[in-house]
Amino acid sequence: QVQLVESGGGLVQTGGSLRLSCAASGSISSINTMGWYRQASGKQRELVAAITSGGSTDYADSVKGRFTISRDNAKKTVYLQMNSLKPEDTAVYYCNAVLKELVITPYGNYWGQGTQVPVSS
Repeated sequence: QVQLVESGGGLVQTGGSLRLSCAASGSISSINTMGWYRQASGKQRELVAAITSGGSTDYADSVKGRFTISRDNAKKTVYLQMNSLKPEDTAVYYCNAVLKELVITPYGNYWGQGTQVPVSS
């Protein structure tokens, strides 16, 4: 029932910008942390950025100063503003949320389908 749907991915040139969005929907009672992960070809999935319900953020060292994560709690949406993109940013980006479903007491991890971000050199 719960879904995380990413949007905004696509081809971008080196030095360009892109804004990813991820909207949560379904029978959700509350959302704790939301974040973005990425997985490059042949590599493991890694945390890019995360944001708590209170607005505290955490970033991977490789994206600090270039990426900004934000959220709109009313819209149940998390954003990732990506600036000064580099070829090494090329990956499939996945939305993640720690949330509680309406009929389930514990929090659980939920993932989006992923959106491709190819950065041309």
